[in-house]
Amino acid sequence: MRLIQYRHLFVIVLVLICCLGCDRPKNMDNKENQEKNETESGSVAISTRERVYEKLPENVHWLTNQADPVFASLDAQKGGTIRSALLSFPMTFRVVGPDSNGSFRGAILDNHLSLINIHPNTKNIIPELATHWAFGDDKKTMYFKLDQDAKWSDGYPVTAWDFVYTLTFMRSEHIIAPWYNDYYSKEIESVVVYDDYTIGVKSTKAVPDLNLKLGISPIPEHFFNTLGPQFVQDYNWAIVPNTGAYQIDEFKKGRFIKFKRKHDWWAREKKYFQNRLNVDYVLYTVIRAFNLQWEHFKKGRIDAFSLNLPKYWHDKTQTRVFENGYVNRIWFYNDLQRPSRGMWLNLDKEIFKDKRLRYAFAHAMNIEKVIDKVLRGDYSRLSQPFFGYGKYTDYTITPRAYDIKKVESLMGDAGWKRGSDGIWLKGGKRFSVTITYGFDEYMPQLVVLKEDALKAGIQLDLEKLDSTATFKKILEKKHDVAWMGWSTNLRPSYWQGWHSDNAHKPQTNNITNTDDPDLDALIDQYRASLDEQERIDLSLVIQNKIHEIAAYVPTFMVPYVRTGFWRWLRLPSFHGTRMSEGLFDPFSSTVGGLFWIDKKIREQTLDAMKKGIRFEPEIIVDEQFKIGVVN
Repeated sequence: MRLIQYRHLFVIVLVLICCLGCDRPKNMDNKENQEKNETESGSVAISTRERVYEKLPENVHWLTNQADPVFASLDAQKGGTIRSALLSFPMTFRVVGPDSNGSFRGAILDNHLSLINIHPNTKNIIPELATHWAFGDDKKTMYFKLDQDAKWSDGYPVTAWDFVYTLTFMRSEHIIAPWYNDYYSKEIESVVVYDDYTIGVKSTKAVPDLNLKLGISPIPEHFFNTLGPQFVQDYNWAIVPNTGAYQIDEFKKGRFIKFKRKHDWWAREKKYFQNRLNVDYVLYTVIRAFNLQWEHFKKGRIDAFSLNLPKYWHDKTQTRVFENGYVNRIWFYNDLQRPSRGMWLNLDKEIFKDKRLRYAFAHAMNIEKVIDKVLRGDYSRLSQPFFGYGKYTDYTITPRAYDIKKVESLMGDAGWKRGSDGIWLKGGKRFSVTITYGFDEYMPQLVVLKEDALKAGIQLDLEKLDSTATFKKILEKKHDVAWMGWSTNLRPSYWQGWHSDNAHKPQTNNITNTDDPDLDALIDQYRASLDEQERIDLSLVIQNKIHEIAAYVPTFMVPYVRTGFWRWLRLPSFHGTRMSEGLFDPFSSTVGGLFWIDKKIREQTLDAMKKGIRFEPEIIVDEQFKIGVVN
């Protein structure tokens, strides 16, 4: 899982700024050092070490997929810069280790391709770094033929040995990444090399959906050379070679990060990448408030802006640039797993050790009123943290509704009484907790919750930090209640967020510090199960157990994406895919890069604005993937 902090508020915004005085990308220095070291012991040791090749089994049945429909437009044009914004500068460019699990991590990881991927509409396997794949008879092994065209961004070929190094890297104690250490030790047994472009990846056990588990990415051994105790510091701002279409080209800490498209990218003519990933540059500029980003957007310095918040879609679009047709709007429904947005209670805090108080807290949160009044009924109530996973989701679970009588019953049973100010009191301790959040836009929602929680006898203190500081505090487990969300996987993943292995320690995703032996046993069974139906059954039991523990109060889900975009941004006629979370995502290998910039329309629009010429406003509502709509 990775942090999204309510992805519906993540905006794709663009600002043109001067790049004088940019930091030099660290990969340039590393490459120079690497060239220097080719005659020294470190690199020589890597290049001359013994390579062991195994014999490929004779019964391997190779599969590929060049038959699924493409999801790009023949009208797409290359070129231009899409200008995007960040609310805060990332704490590191590392994608593992301390402080690495922030939202910007996705932009980096989307340019590190996997062996295979999933078609965003058919959900069939499609090639990425591997051209062919096969399933072993042991139901634990997958075989892959690597695309011999694949190159790292520094020109080195991607070979089988980069996948072998993935295990060495991910198992190293020096990366300080317990989840990766555990997964690549307990879940991935080995990477076997049959020749420089043919590998087998073996799981420690047979599992359903083996392809979802073994589509690993390579790590460039030639770049890291050796791993030592200084890894975290040495590589904090390193630009690691990647296999995707873009690479960080320039950055200035605290100000901006600029990606550049590789014009000679090895995969540019591959079927599922053609006519995609079109812009030459992606510029992220730090603008530390949504209202400031909105002002930049209206002035044409930002190309697209999320309108998921009702006040933006319904009210703020009643402005000149929309009414004159310079900026278009789209409301696009998607169909995918829903992020776990909600309130995450820290069970290491004394106030939440009693389950009755956790239940009372949940019943004191008037989420329904927030949806109806603040969010204008546009959103839906989320029922639990694993919604939208098909057979793996228990859709009978219902969230705890606002109910003052239940709060009073629970608190009275726990021996608490209302104080003179109406707040629950016991032994001099008041039921007062702090909600930590990262964005100003959440304030109206939290104010409603605070007012109605007060009626139920619970005091909420609101603590707004910048998004980076919020995330850091939460991962250090110093919060009372975290207001945030996690992104999704194709199947529910429970160990990292709910197992006691990850409780009571910083830098893990178990931010509630849930430590329940019965839940641990269920999660261990789920991870070890060899039978798909058993995993489905266990998944439903686990979700009910999580609901019973009540360390998480689900808030709402957003089954669509709404965006305002300057008319020079163009989309395919089908607008997006079933799995599109953002129509102007520049990177994602299976859902991103569908848009392009029309330079002539941009010039036409800017000229029209100067002359006061209007265009017909355009509002697109696309329901092709709306749940309940028959296509």
